[in-house]
Amino acid sequence: MDDYVKDGFLTAIREVKAITGEKRVNAVGYCIAGTTLHLTLALLAGRGDTSVKSATFFTALADFSDHGEFVPFLQDDFIDGIEREVAEHGILRSFIMGRTMSFLRSNDLVYQPAVRSYMMGETPPAFDLLYWNGDGTNLPARMTMEYLRKLCQRNEFVEGGYDLCGERVHIGDVKVPLCSVTCQNDHIAAWKDCYRGFGLTGAKDRTFILSESGHIAGIVNPPGRKKYGHYTNDDLSLDAEGWLEGASHHEDSWWPRWESWLRKRSGRKVAAREPGDSAHPPLAPAPGTYVRKKASL
Repeated sequence: MDDYVKDGFLTAIREVKAITGEKRVNAVGYCIAGTTLHLTLALLAGRGDTSVKSATFFTALADFSDHGEFVPFLQDDFIDGIEREVAEHGILRSFIMGRTMSFLRSNDLVYQPAVRSYMMGETPPAFDLLYWNGDGTNLPARMTMEYLRKLCQRNEFVEGGYDLCGERVHIGDVKVPLCSVTCQNDHIAAWKDCYRGFGLTGAKDRTFILSESGHIAGIVNPPGRKKYGHYTNDDLSLDAEGWLEGASHHEDSWWPRWESWLRKRSGRKVAAREPGDSAHPPLAPAPGTYVRKKASL
């Protein structure tokens, strides 16, 4: 986790500041990167570093006190097995993570596809989000075990504090303006768990949004289609049920609401910059060599 913070967030923040000439950035973290962003913000606060002006979390957990549907996968016997796996291979192979996520929605992601393809001989329908979901990645052994033992099992970031980059950080150290976007049917980062952790931060400026649909579709939800709406409620002193009961429903995407929130915490509007500079040459035109290589396979 130290490497992900140092070589990921801290390096990215430093380089973006260097390329743009700006002193502060607005950061975003999705899912486990949102968890890592929480850790990064707490670390920066302890160092007196004000590089991050605001932070947005997409379906991000910080408080792991309630394991919910993950209970079977966070018991010692299961984690011990993962520890043996990563000790042998040096990584947690992507298919194991993917299989675990599928088991959480076994009817939709395991049994129905099996019945349709194996028993009924039907070709599974092409579905862009499931294709994206199937593009898994391996996780480094040390990072995997730190995440499972220290964060998921022992909940150190919320309890006594989490040791990161030689310092101890706590969720209460996170005090920059925050926006959290969660998804009502999310089976990976349950919105009520995200809400609970969000309330433990030390920030005074906090905005919480609940999108309809699930972990991916609820976030990748462009405005105008009115396919999935979202809920808002400024009273964050309530528990999750009370918050939703008193929330206002909006029929379109949360994107414009976030854009408005972000605009107030950004500088003046400038013309689009050319990517990179002389010291940071662009790697390739969008969407990048990784996407093009995968698409050609």
